[in-house]
Amino acid sequence: MSTFDLARLLPADHFSTALHHDVQQGLTADPKWLPPKWFYDARGSELFEEITRLPEYYPTRAERAILTARAGEIAAATRARTLVELGSGSSEKTRLLLDALRDLGTLDSYVPVDVSESALTGAGEALALEYPELSVHAVLADFTARLGLPPQGGPRLVAFLGGTLGNLLPTERAAFLRGLRAALDPGDFLLLGTDLVKDPRVLVAAYDDAAGVTAEFNRNVLNVLNRELSADFDPTAFEHVALWDPEREWIEMRLRSLQDQTVKIPALDLPVHFEKGEELRTEVSAKFRRERVAEELATAGLRLSHWWTDEEGRFGLSLASPVETGV
Repeated sequence: MSTFDLARLLPADHFSTALHHDVQQGLTADPKWLPPKWFYDARGSELFEEITRLPEYYPTRAERAILTARAGEIAAATRARTLVELGSGSSEKTRLLLDALRDLGTLDSYVPVDVSESALTGAGEALALEYPELSVHAVLADFTARLGLPPQGGPRLVAFLGGTLGNLLPTERAAFLRGLRAALDPGDFLLLGTDLVKDPRVLVAAYDDAAGVTAEFNRNVLNVLNRELSADFDPTAFEHVALWDPEREWIEMRLRSLQDQTVKIPALDLPVHFEKGEELRTEVSAKFRRERVAEELATAGLRLSHWWTDEEGRFGLSLASPVETGV
C-alpha cells in the first residue's frame, strides 16, 4: 500500500522574510533586479503552464521527448531505488522516470522537493494513488538554500529538470552544485536538464511569444509585490523585454518603465524611483553547451557519464555521478 508524508523544512515565516530581503536588496541595487522565484504565485504558475504549451516555447516538449526516448536507459544506468526531484511542481514529467524504474523493478520511493506545499500535496497524493507500491516522502524546502534530502534507500537518482539550473547566476550555480555533490553518496546519480545554445531568434521568441503570455507572466511579479507588500506598482506602466546576451550566453527578461515614476512599498517603507526607459531584471536563463555542462559538473566533483539531446539538439539531459575522492 502506497504511503505519503510531508516533511516541512521551511519556517512558517520563510516566504515573508525572503520576499522582504529580496525586494529590499534588488530594488535598491543599480541596476535593479528581482529573483525569478517570485513569479510563481497561483496566477504565475497558471501562466507558466500556459507558456509551456505555446508554439514558441520548445524546452518542455524537447525535454519530454528525451525522457520518453531515454527513460529506460536512465533507469538501467542508475538502477535507482529512490527518485528525488528538485523543484518537482506537478511531477508530470516524473512519471516517465517512475514508470521506467518500476518496470525495471528497482523503484521503492519518490522524494519530491519544492517550495510549494500545495503542489507537493496535490502531486504526492495523486502519485500515491497511481503507484500503489510507491512510498512518497515529500519535502517542503528551498533547495537552493538547504537541500535536506531524507536518507531514503540508495542508490538515489536526483532529477533537476526543466532547465531551472540556468536561472541561477554562475556563482549561485557553482554553490548549488557543490552543495548537491555533498549530499550525494557513492552510487547516487544526478539527472540534469539544460537548455542549449541555439539561434538567438529561436531563444528570444521562446521568451517573447506572439500571444503575450510571457509578457503577462513577467509583469505578474509586480502583482505579487502589490499583494504581499502593499506596493502600488502599475503593471501596465512597464513593458516586457527579452534579450539575448551573446557573451554570457543567457536570456534576460526585464521590465522596462514606460515613464518616470516612483513606486511606494509600504511594507518596507521604501520608495523606488524608475526613470523612463529604466529596466528591472526579473530573470536570467542561461543556455549551455555540452562542454560547459561537463566542466561545471566536474568543478563541483561530479562526472558526466551520459548525454542525451532531442532530435533537433535543442535541449540536453546529462547523467552524472559523484567523483570518489581518494582515501
